Amino acid sequence: MGLAHRLTAATATALLLTGGLAGCDLPGTGGSSSSSSSPSGGRKAEGSLGKASFDDVSKPLVKGTFDSPMAQGAKIDIALMGLKAKGQLATLTAQLTPHVPVGDTVRLNAYRLNGEHGLGTSLIDAVNLKRYVVVKDSAGKELQTDEIFTHMTNGQTTPFYFTFAAPPENVKTVDVQIGTWPTFRDVPVQR
Repeated sequence: MGLAHRLTAATATALLLTGGLAGCDLPGTGGSSSSSSSPSGGRKAEGSLGKASFDDVSKPLVKGTFDSPMAQGAKIDIALMGLKAKGQLATLTAQLTPHVPVGDTVRLNAYRLNGEHGLGTSLIDAVNLKRYVVVKDSAGKELQTDEIFTHMTNGQTTPFYFTFAAPPENVKTVDVQIGTWPTFRDVPVQR
């Protein structure tokens, strides 16, 4: 390859990269690269092609503050941000915020906040009289945020995700149980 040909190829590559970084559309990509709402309640990713999106979890569906058995005076805020069904799976997005007296914040995690028990998060379907537990992958690992190894900071929100088999289409709401805390009732299933 001659020097002139390499310079031409390098210039064309630089122009394509500059156009892509500046937010220009290439022919046939079908539109603007700005963020916009998708019909499913998610958001399109900035500059995405196709139907890639993320769940919009800016406002909680329901939240509560509960006592924690971890230490005297310890509390936890639990906010359910959404329960989104897609295909045969449903993902529960939650935010946990610990409020623990200063001397007891060593190794702060959801397992300790729940009295050194697993969270055992589940969905309760009152229509079909079923309880859905977190699904496991092919290696036997539960598809959820790790309750022991996810470090939490006192007073700071930590996102948690739990994946379940999706309830049938006729189920519009479910009850959600997280740990030993009170059940969240009538949480809408977004589709």
